[in-house]
Amino acid sequence: MTSFIKQCVGVDCAMEELVVTVAGLTESLFVQEIGFTKVANNKTGFLKLFSWIKSLTSKGIKPVFVIEATGVYHESFAHFVVDYGYDISVVLPSKIKHFRKSLDIKTDNDKTASFGIAHFGLSRKLDLWKKPDPTFKALRSLIRERNQLLEESTSANNQLHAVNHSDEQNPRVIARLQARITFCKKQISEIEKDLITAISDNQSLKSRLENLCTIKGVGLLTTIAIIAETDGFALIRNKRQLVSYAGFDVVEKQSGISVRGKARMSKRGNKNIRKALYFPSMSAVRHDPGMKNDFARIVSRSGIKMKALVAIQRKLLVLIYTLWKKNEPFDPHYNKNEDFENKSGWSSLTNPTELAVAALEDKNN
Repeated sequence: MTSFIKQCVGVDCAMEELVVTVAGLTESLFVQEIGFTKVANNKTGFLKLFSWIKSLTSKGIKPVFVIEATGVYHESFAHFVVDYGYDISVVLPSKIKHFRKSLDIKTDNDKTASFGIAHFGLSRKLDLWKKPDPTFKALRSLIRERNQLLEESTSANNQLHAVNHSDEQNPRVIARLQARITFCKKQISEIEKDLITAISDNQSLKSRLENLCTIKGVGLLTTIAIIAETDGFALIRNKRQLVSYAGFDVVEKQSGISVRGKARMSKRGNKNIRKALYFPSMSAVRHDPGMKNDFARIVSRSGIKMKALVAIQRKLLVLIYTLWKKNEPFDPHYNKNEDFENKSGWSSLTNPTELAVAALEDKNN
């Protein structure tokens, strides 16, 4: 009988079905398939799956579950696994896709997909998924609903503008568009009231959000959006991980002397965070002298205003993260002692806000 030192359950998730492969890592570090099955993506299927897994796993080895992030379809299973007392890791599909290419698997179907996921889980040390805080989950749902309504309202306003300035104006079309805009505004108002109520019931959260709102340009809705999308920074270990999660990290393609790709923002992250910081960054540039100076410096160097604005958005995000962790309001005059400045090379930073952000970032890491 084959002896395993580690076992993993790879789950390829769809809306109605889970395709599952159990694989093990032998003492000679060879990945071997142990079993394969398909079950329904509901509680009945989950119970059937766990009964089957228990008959395959080795005694003394607790298998780790690995599943692709597939919208909302994986969430019920992830909650069930954690409630059942097992560990699960939720992985981005792009990571699995690139890993499978290295396995030289030519057949692409549900079975090979689930085996690739199990193989990935056996080969890597993964971060474990944790159940999100119910408060942050509710706030995230409300914020996303509000964003969707704002987009619908903007679209309807644009259509109304076009109809009003067209050659032929249809009164019935105009009336329906106006009714749609009114409905969206009403719904947005109701959602904002629900957000305020949810925050008011949690004094600790309310106090933390008030601290974040001391940053010029950052309002309550912005802070709620960022905190909700990151689950209160529960799984964020440092600023680099946060920047990557939001898609503000820089990627560059370069090889030898022939390939010289231009550095650009990856945008491979949570678009809702980037969207929430767009208008606050514009406001910060207008009202915060430090941000204004940073913006002007980057524009003078690159000549691209949007590039400078993205840099301000990244700085705001890191500052929000730091103040949340420290649980204190923003101090534009925050400074470190002179000796520390000289050691870290911060003496060249003459702008108070720039110095504060650099100090807070470094201290947090």
